[in-house]
Amino acid sequence: MSRTCQVTGRRPSAGKNVSHSHRRTTRWFEVNVQSKRYWLPSENRWVRLRLSAKGIRTVDRDGIESVVARLRRGGERI
Repeated sequence: MSRTCQVTGRRPSAGKNVSHSHRRTTRWFEVNVQSKRYWLPSENRWVRLRLSAKGIRTVDRDGIESVVARLRRGGERI
């Protein structure tokens, strides 16, 4: 599974390593994705989401109910 946040949609991005001699090689900037479990009171069950650090803050700010509703409107199956 790719390292993608389900809430923010953040994905790994490519960049360059630059050595002392200024040679450039390709590298990846990975997303800090963590698997979190939240209790969904309306359905009386736990939901597991793969979230970036910013996605976790978004859930804390908006609440799990509204985030799950937004994901389902977007066509994501939870």
